[in-house]
Amino acid sequence: MRCIWRCKGACWWKCDALRVSRLGSVVAVASVMLAAALLAPVPGWAERVVVPGEENLRQAIALAAPGEIVRLTAGRYGAAVVSKSLTLIGTPAAVVDAGGQGSALTVVAPGVVVRGLTCTGSGKVETALDSGILVTHAADGAVLEDNQVVGNLYGIAIQGAQRVVVRHNRIANRNEGWLNDLGNGINIWDSTGSLFEGNRVEGGRDGLYIHTAHGNIIRGNRFTRLRFAVHYMYANDSEVTDNVSIGNTVGYALMYSDHLQVLRNVSLNDREHGLMFHSSRHSELAENSIRNTQEKCTFIYTSSDNRIHHNRFEGCGIGIHFSGGSEKNVIYANAFINNRTQVKYSGMVHYEWSKDHRGNYWSDNPAFDLDGDGIADVAYHPNTLMDRVLWNYPLAKLLLSSPVMETLRVAQNQFPALAPGGVVDSWPLMRPPAMAVALPEDIQEGSR
Repeated sequence: MRCIWRCKGACWWKCDALRVSRLGSVVAVASVMLAAALLAPVPGWAERVVVPGEENLRQAIALAAPGEIVRLTAGRYGAAVVSKSLTLIGTPAAVVDAGGQGSALTVVAPGVVVRGLTCTGSGKVETALDSGILVTHAADGAVLEDNQVVGNLYGIAIQGAQRVVVRHNRIANRNEGWLNDLGNGINIWDSTGSLFEGNRVEGGRDGLYIHTAHGNIIRGNRFTRLRFAVHYMYANDSEVTDNVSIGNTVGYALMYSDHLQVLRNVSLNDREHGLMFHSSRHSELAENSIRNTQEKCTFIYTSSDNRIHHNRFEGCGIGIHFSGGSEKNVIYANAFINNRTQVKYSGMVHYEWSKDHRGNYWSDNPAFDLDGDGIADVAYHPNTLMDRVLWNYPLAKLLLSSPVMETLRVAQNQFPALAPGGVVDSWPLMRPPAMAVALPEDIQEGSR
């Protein structure tokens, strides 16, 4: 260090003293700066621990810097609005309670992560979408995972946010009151490029309701005790795969939606329809297993230009009921097993159900395969003149054993040209096609 003093004779010591003084100051300043750097919040790494209290979560959010982790210890917290790009982490014992008004958590900033919390106690105002977790249009890229969202009107509501991930949450809504007064487990509106995966939804109105939202993935979820497990309205270019619906009124109600991939889903013991496809086109329905629906495995209405193949329709009142201009579909390699009525179609035209010399398997088809190629030797008509009479005149059941009905049976057997219009499978299979889908391991064998 160069002395800035002009020293003469004995003043040399003043220069050395200055050197020592300056060196000490530099060390002190460096120490202060290092301490400040260690204590300052570092985006993505800093963590703020919050203890229970009505106001504590709100205060922590207000004080936190974007990118911080806010860790909730076990206990109860009041409702909060997440207005910064924060990560909220806790355990199921960390409970965010709305106290009967509004939503427990409302997310209004992009990139927010909510993980491992219990969110409960929402209000009851449907127009406000009172929810366990409400994600608004400003919250693109939100991640909600491993949460317990219980005792709310709506479970998780996505309102206009894009590229959201909702994964591995348990959602159990309130069930008291009329069905139309209940909320949906996962409610989605105007969201694109989002993923809804591995959630368990029980109770409420619909398990997952999606409206005017395109390009999303609904994968690997389980739905019980609901009206509709999955309810699609005006949602195109989406994937519905590997989901399970058990004991709901309707499994998968896919309506007014085009270009869907509906693959490897399970419907078990649903009451009215396992799969309802209404006014939808250009979609693929494949390798789904629909079993033991009280009324219809599948109902297809005013839906055309779809590919329906390698599905299993088993133990239902009706295997497939289709009507209303649904003739332009390609249907092949499905298995119709032990349904009371395999197909119900009241149209007058003949509708071929096969592709490239490959039809479907029919458990009630008493056909032979003399050449051993796996294809029955004669075409199969699942519906008869008797079926047509009974559909149009239900009271004719009283005459099933009458000579008139027996005459109809004999006439159709002896003169196949008398068969009514409807489904014709010219290449019926002798064995059910192999499928990749299987019932979940935790479903008891007796319920199959």
